[in-house]
Amino acid sequence: MTSALRAEWTKLRTLPGTGWLLLGVVAATVTISATVSAAVSCSSPAGCHVDVTKLSLTGADLGQAVVAIVAVLAVGGEYATGMITTTLAAMPRRTTVLAAKAAVVTTVTLAAGTVAVLGSVLAGRLILPGHGYTPANGYPVLSLANATVLRAAAGTVLYLALIALLSLGVATAVRDSAVAIGSVLGLLYLFPILAAVAGSAGAQRHLDQIGPMTAGLEIQASTGLRHLPIGPWAGLGVLAAWAAAALLAGVLVLRLRDA
Repeated sequence: MTSALRAEWTKLRTLPGTGWLLLGVVAATVTISATVSAAVSCSSPAGCHVDVTKLSLTGADLGQAVVAIVAVLAVGGEYATGMITTTLAAMPRRTTVLAAKAAVVTTVTLAAGTVAVLGSVLAGRLILPGHGYTPANGYPVLSLANATVLRAAAGTVLYLALIALLSLGVATAVRDSAVAIGSVLGLLYLFPILAAVAGSAGAQRHLDQIGPMTAGLEIQASTGLRHLPIGPWAGLGVLAAWAAAALLAGVLVLRLRDA
């Protein structure tokens, strides 16, 4: 396993664009979070955003798309160049190859995600008080010393890692980078669209409960937890189930089909 990990790390870090894409995860997440924090105002109670923690982490909605691209390219690039044949010849245990890819992709995603989330929380801490989100108006300053904020921040990092695993599994199953990226993004953003046009509140709630993005991002919620379609950790569990299913599909395709 050690040699497989070393090989996958070498391939990922030498893949053209990997470093820039990981920087893109950080840049996209922090920029969107800071922009949204700067765009809101709490001049009157009626216009205040209820959940400033979730507000400060809005950038993850875009950052996850870049994470998906990084994960897809980790396996899709090998199929595109034919390098996967060499990889499987050198490491016949295909499950070990996929496990090594998953470990490496998860590690770099956790690193980039941690920086992105910390930057987003810091941006919210610095920007939001200037827009009326102050302790005087009932909004405590964002701080990781607050258990709820810490849970939302750490959960967002885990959310990004699970998106990476979901994307890796889909890419392994479909064996085409463009199709895999389209499939993952479609899966993530389809459920919010369907929920928005659902004809009943019950249908909307069920769609929010089973969608990988809508359920998973509930980990960011810090207020009104009793009224959420699904609890924060349960929602992250739904995303984990999607990721596990995608990886299982990838394992089956990898073992049953020729490279």
